[in-house]
Amino acid sequence: MFTGIVTDKGQVAAVETRGDTRILIDTRYRVEALAIGASVCCNGVCLTVVTAEPLAPGDGYRSRFAVDASAETLDCTNLGDWRVGTPVNLEGALKVGDELGGHIVSGHVDGYATVRSIAPEGASLRYQFDAPAGLMPFIASKGSVALDGVSLTVNGVDDTGFGVNIIPHTQTVTTFAEMVPGTRVNLEIDLLARYVARLTEARS
Repeated sequence: MFTGIVTDKGQVAAVETRGDTRILIDTRYRVEALAIGASVCCNGVCLTVVTAEPLAPGDGYRSRFAVDASAETLDCTNLGDWRVGTPVNLEGALKVGDELGGHIVSGHVDGYATVRSIAPEGASLRYQFDAPAGLMPFIASKGSVALDGVSLTVNGVDDTGFGVNIIPHTQTVTTFAEMVPGTRVNLEIDLLARYVARLTEARS
């Protein structure tokens, strides 16, 4: 489990095809924080650390770790779009007693949202996203979504999508600054919305 509060913006260092796809990611995390077998949320996708090594100082990154992505993961998320240099939102797994600053995020992507438009709104930017019709019933104004692993509050919904406001801090510490209209992001609906819908189905 995660909270959707990004704690580092890493960068793809290599993509290797070897049965599954192995992805190497440079990060500012200390290598001691990257235990083999640990879960890391990478752009909203829960992945397992399979190798980790320290990096020489001077390039801004402290360590490099590897994750393996199956063909299904590549098909269902935007990891298949990753290339060397792609920025990646990172968050370590939630520990008992940690502050829940965002909302409960599982790291299991439900589908894509696509940036429709970006426009200034005060000091923030309003991002409008198109989302799959099958997921729209789970997205409500003032509810929560995770986009590329970032916990966000929905500010409005329409027939085909929804909008969020991105404050300057979030633009700086996440990959939102690199997004443009047409960018695909990993969308995870609120876990509570999923279970409420399931309970409603069971009672109908």
